[in-house]
Order: sequence, then structure tokens, then C-alpha cells
Amino acid sequence: MALIDVERVSFCYPDRERPALREVSLSVERGGYVVLCGPSGCGKTTLLRLMKTVLAPHGQLSGRILLDGTPLEDAPLRQQAARIGFVMQNPDAQIVTDKVWHELAFGLENLGTPQPVMRARVAEMASYFGIQHWFDKDVAELSGGQKQLLNLASVMAMAPDVLLLDEPTSQLDPIAASDFLATVARLNRELGTTVVMAEQRLEEVLAAADTAVVLEEGAVAAAGHPRIVAARLLRDKSPIRAAMPTAAQVAFAVEGEGTLGNGREMPLTVREGRQWLEERIQAHPPTIWALPTAESPAPAAPPALQVRDLWFRYQRTQPDVLRGTALTVPSGSLFALVGGNGTGKSTLLKAVCGIVKPQRGAVEVLGRPLKNWKLAHLFRGAVACLPQDPLSLMAHDTVEACLREVLTGIEGGQPCAAAGRQAPPMPGEARPSAADELRRVVEFCQLGELLGAHPADLSGGQLQRAALAMVLLCQPQLLLLDEPTKGMDAAFKQQLGQLLQRLTRQGATVLMVSHDVEFCAQWATQVALMFNGEVVAQGAPRQFFCGNSFYTTAASRMSRGVFENAVTAADVAALCR
Repeated sequence: MALIDVERVSFCYPDRERPALREVSLSVERGGYVVLCGPSGCGKTTLLRLMKTVLAPHGQLSGRILLDGTPLEDAPLRQQAARIGFVMQNPDAQIVTDKVWHELAFGLENLGTPQPVMRARVAEMASYFGIQHWFDKDVAELSGGQKQLLNLASVMAMAPDVLLLDEPTSQLDPIAASDFLATVARLNRELGTTVVMAEQRLEEVLAAADTAVVLEEGAVAAAGHPRIVAARLLRDKSPIRAAMPTAAQVAFAVEGEGTLGNGREMPLTVREGRQWLEERIQAHPPTIWALPTAESPAPAAPPALQVRDLWFRYQRTQPDVLRGTALTVPSGSLFALVGGNGTGKSTLLKAVCGIVKPQRGAVEVLGRPLKNWKLAHLFRGAVACLPQDPLSLMAHDTVEACLREVLTGIEGGQPCAAAGRQAPPMPGEARPSAADELRRVVEFCQLGELLGAHPADLSGGQLQRAALAMVLLCQPQLLLLDEPTKGMDAAFKQQLGQLLQRLTRQGATVLMVSHDVEFCAQWATQVALMFNGEVVAQGAPRQFFCGNSFYTTAASRMSRGVFENAVTAADVAALCR
């Protein structure tokens, strides 16, 4: 008998015409590892939340979910709390106490666990997850990766039978994400914990799973062994094919369906990809072994943003977050800022747009000192910022109302239209109407069916697209994006990259903070690394990522020692040919 059985489950949110789930059926075996994937809004989060009654969304539900053969609604809530663990997408959304040790004990306290057992469980979890060194810290002092690891440890302290994870790495840097996923795989492998994970970043998840389930428009589009599912998605040109592991993308691009021929399996990991690559070049030696180190240098452009010797700390007794930060972002560039959680990237964006005031240093925006800007003018056609928490932009009950509020502010303030998408109108020429602008942005961000939805009811990817639409409506000259691809599916990432590239070609400047190194390698014109509050390295994508051993792309790791300067799957595939 399966641990969890989902039998013909359909679900529709209130005031939505299209159901979020349609006749979904799947079985999760005890000790299994299932990864749910699919485009944003396909129903992954809804399905996960329906597997735990207290988190189930409000709406119309049909079908049933069984836990060990018992309908989930008949299982007592205390039993569900003990047997079903849940790790959310946003690390801060799940933490409820102020101390690390208390967070570890919180779930056990609520289950009424005897104190000796509780102390032993907390000590064991702290040691297993490597938390003992920050056991007594305030939760507020932790990085995003530490918070997510704390959430996982707190859930595992209750020894659940099944662990549900909703895109747990979406806000983690690549190294922290890799460590987190390795820990989840170890829990599944060594403790027998059943894992069901919804994830967009499949580079490391797919190979660790036993089963992959693909959802499209609320229905199961494919299910089975991850290698077979990956091959099918690539063959059928699925919208999420770009999310497949780099090794699989390269092998399929070079050999097509022959990748699975002659008894060979689709490679999924970097190691398997390297082995496939070595066999390939032995059989078919390439004629070109290296790509140019860097793109042709562009003509010098005046800086859209200049940061000099910036120092900032949030409280007098806390350490500095920015430590003499210096950064120059040329006009018309798509500039990516990468680095670990807690290195000061988001704080730097806040300092650039005046949300926080540095204790020392200078910032120039569009050629003017920041101190000479009035905030009302700064955010009126000059600068726009997509924050890390997109829900903070939403002040109304529907997505449409949030978008119209932006348009109302624009019409009242008469912003500069030099964001690149549209040039100022010629004398006598009418400026595009607000309705036309709204329609165009809604179509690009794929929000047509979500205009009447409450922002809090959206999935992570849908919410990110809605916030992006609000920012794009401002038509800024300098666009600041904090984790813009968080929760987005692979297909929309490609569209976003094309849009940002088009904006910069037409005169806008983009400064993007991102943990998505593959996206940065493909679309950025410059990449800089922040560490300990400073910018410590900078260069063109090929130069930057090929110079790193760990903070780099899977394609770079896979082809290192074989090809030179290959940082994307397309680079490796092109050299193979």
C-alpha cells in the first residue's frame, strides 16, 4: 500500500473559471522521492497544500487523498502534524520564534513531547544538520540558507513519515541550495523519509528522485522515471524543457533521440554529463575546442549607477552589511549581481533607491547624486525596484487593482518614458493610452486569467510575474530587480531574458540581483560577485563563470578540462558539433 494516494483530485479556487487541478491521480510509495515540476501556476503548490489539511486552500474539491489508506480529512490534525512535515518556499514565512533552539523545539512543544525526549531530539537534529554552532543565535541574524535549513531541521525533529517541500531552494544561493538538496536526499536515503518536492530548479533534484511528475494546466502530463520523463519533455519540446539538467539538454541537442539508443541512458548529473562528453569527443573529435574568453568590448558608456565606498549597518550594535562597497553600472547594460545569502546584495539595492540611508559613501543615479533626488521624482520614470518580497508591492485585493494603481500614479506624475520600450512621442503624436499599456504588459506577463485573483492566492511564480508587471508599467530608466526569476518556470525565464535584453538595447539599464547563475550566464552583459559586503570580482559572463570553481554553471563544470569558456548548455552543444 502506498503511503499517500491521490485519487482523481480536482480543485478550483473561488471566482476562478479554470480549475487549478484536474483529475490528478498519483501514488507516493513509502520511502520514495517524488519531484513535482511544471510551468508556474500548473497546480504544484495547490497539490502539496492539499496533502496537509491545515494548509489546504479554500475552494471546491473533488476526489480524495489517502494517508496509509485513510482519507486525509479523517486523520486527526495532531497525527497529521506529527506524520506530515511541510517546508515552505519563503524561509521567513515558517519561522515563529526568535531563537534557533526554540524554533527547533517549537513543533515538539505543540505535540506535547516529554521534556527529556524533546531535549534529546533537539540535540540530535542540531548535530545532524550542523546547527550547533549557531544554536543560541537570534533567528534574525541568520542568512536565508540557514533559515531554510532551520525550517527543515525543525520539521524533522518531529520525525515525520513524509516531507513535503514547496520550491524550498527558490531563495537560496547556488551553494546553499546544493547543500540543502543534498541534505534532503540524505534524509530520504538514510532515514527512509518519504519526500514530495515541488521544484523549478531541476539541475540536482531530478537525479535524486525516484519519480518525476509533470503537471500542465492542472493535469498530469507525464510521470515516471526521471530519465524517461526528461527525454520525453525534450523530445516533445515541452515548455519546461529548458529546466532539464544541463547534461540532458546537451546530450539531446547533439544526439537527439539517439541519446537513449544503444542501451545508453539520458545523463542527468554533471558527472554523467562529463562521462558522456568524453565518450562523444573520442568518437567525434570536434574542430573547435574553445570559445572567445569575452564578448567584444562595447563602446564606453556613461554610468547609470555609481556607488562609491558605501558603508551601512541596520543597527549600531550589529556588524556592517555593506563594507566600502564600490560598483559602476554602465548605461544600457544588463548587470547581474551574484553572491551568497547575507552578503549585502539586497541591502545595496535598497541603498541605491533610497530605502535605507548608508552611514558613509556616495550614490549617483542617472548622473545625479542620490541626495539631490526627491524620492517622489526618483520613482517617477527614473528608477523602479522589484523587491525580494513581491507581495509588499500589492496593496489591493486583486491583481488588476494593483496594476491600475500604478497607472494612476504614472498618469498623475507624468513620468519620463525613456525606459527603452517606447520613445517620447513626437510633437502632435499621442502617447499610448493607459489601457493599451496595461493590456500589453498583462499579455507579456501572462496575467489575463489572474486579474481578478487576490495576490495572496497566487503561486510564487504568478506573484513574481504580477509584481514584474507593476514594475514594467513604471517604464524606468534604471530597473532594479531582486531575484526576478524566483519561482518562474523555464519558458517565462526565456521571455524575461529577451525582454530585458530588448530594454537595454533601447536605452534602459538593468541591475539584477540573482541566485540563478544559468540565467545570468545566458543574458547578462556583466556579472559581479559580492562577498562580505564588498564587490570582489567582476567581468563578462564567460570570463567570470569560467574563473570560478563552485559559483558557476553546470555547463562550465561539465565541460571543464574538455572545452574552454563554455558556460551554457548551448555553448557545450555548439562545441560538440
